[in-house]
Amino acid sequence: MTVTIGRRELLAALGGAAAAWPLAARAQQAAMPVIGYLDGGSLGTSAHVVAAIRKGLNETGYVEGTNVAIEYRWAEGNYDRLPVLAPDLVRRQVAVIIAMGTPVAFAAKTATSTIPIVFGGGIDPVQAGLVTSLRRPGGNITGVTSMNAEIETKRLGLLRELLPRATRFAVLVNPNSPLAESDIKNAQASAKAIGGQIEILTASTNREIDAAFASLVQKRAEALLIGPDVFFTNRRVQLATLAVRHGVPAIFSFREFAEAGGLMSYGTSNADRDRQVGVYAGRILKGEKPADLPILQPTKFEFVINLQTARTIGLEVPQTLLARADEVIE
Repeated sequence: MTVTIGRRELLAALGGAAAAWPLAARAQQAAMPVIGYLDGGSLGTSAHVVAAIRKGLNETGYVEGTNVAIEYRWAEGNYDRLPVLAPDLVRRQVAVIIAMGTPVAFAAKTATSTIPIVFGGGIDPVQAGLVTSLRRPGGNITGVTSMNAEIETKRLGLLRELLPRATRFAVLVNPNSPLAESDIKNAQASAKAIGGQIEILTASTNREIDAAFASLVQKRAEALLIGPDVFFTNRRVQLATLAVRHGVPAIFSFREFAEAGGLMSYGTSNADRDRQVGVYAGRILKGEKPADLPILQPTKFEFVINLQTARTIGLEVPQTLLARADEVIE
């Protein structure tokens, strides 16, 4: 039997289908999971972090804009903004929150006890009270720690090897960081371990950074350690330039500082850490629970020397240090 459809009925059918297409598209878009990304820095200084996280997400089958969306929130180095930005992502009802930086992780944890959180930070999260266990963190939070605060003794030891006669060191700390007190204690313990004295300098603004370097000269500190803080990471070019201008040998926490002109850096590979954060976020989107994902610890440490900077400040780097460096920037 042949069924004949009139022109009016055909147009009505096509019109109904056309009307359904936007509805289907909106439904598909609504079904796309959304990741909330919270960072203590800014887009300009954290582009490499975002790139590494996207790489980790890709490894688990997620591509931003294709099958996952990301809502970005930037504190621009101002920790006072975190208590506002974190709840904003919670209200957005994101599927998982990526929190880059230990203070950021605490802000996210305060904002929600139900939305999964994956953090990337630089301290022992158990000692800091962020999680209860490295193997089974429990609750709604897991992540990757670079344990940078735990290797200050190694950094000061490298400065001592560079300057065997040095006894007066200085450390720059952000007083607005929730971890400032522990950073100071770690630096003091590290200085004691190598038989040196350490001056505590603080800065939370560009003007205070300039004042800290002026104080550094007045106190006749022979070398400088820059603490692992996102505020300083966002100003790595400024800090590296000031250290060179004042002729102060300085060691930093991450290779990005040495690449920006800093003399030396020793720390974990941020690129690998951030990629793992993306992998964990992808695994949680696939159904795994953060409570069951162990906190990942660093397996790769990088020692970078900027030989060009050493020449600029008239410093000869011992061959023993050059031989141990993972990279020497000429």
